[in-house]
Amino acid sequence: MTLRRYALVALVAFAAALAAVLVARTWLAPTPHVESEVHALLHQRMTLDAAQEQRIHALEAAFAQRREALEAEMRADNERLAAAIEGEHGYGPKVAEAVDRSHHVMGQLQKETLQHIFAMRGVLRPDQAAQFDAAIVKALTQPAR
Repeated sequence: MTLRRYALVALVAFAAALAAVLVARTWLAPTPHVESEVHALLHQRMTLDAAQEQRIHALEAAFAQRREALEAEMRADNERLAAAIEGEHGYGPKVAEAVDRSHHVMGQLQKETLQHIFAMRGVLRPDQAAQFDAAIVKALTQPAR
């Protein structure tokens, strides 16, 4: 009876850990709110000239490809993490390594998103850049939805 109880506790703990990882990955890795705010500002509320539109479109297309590649890496990291959890049945060295790897890729996505935002800012006139900066600050300081 005691062995059964320990096995049940271990199974529940494993399921809870796996669920926590999946929930965290879902909440931590979505498209940043800042990016959607910036997109709305640039394409709906700001009057860009044709050259600005063309340059921003090129920046967005290039970044979309890079973001897609990083998101594919994060999906692969999820698979490695799941395999490590399945193999170790606890927080062992392979699980820790998989978590660290996924955090590295998430951090890289955040850095490259910011570089993309600053590249788009560089296309704007000074009056537009001030409006852009205000939107960025607002998006970063708003409570999460």
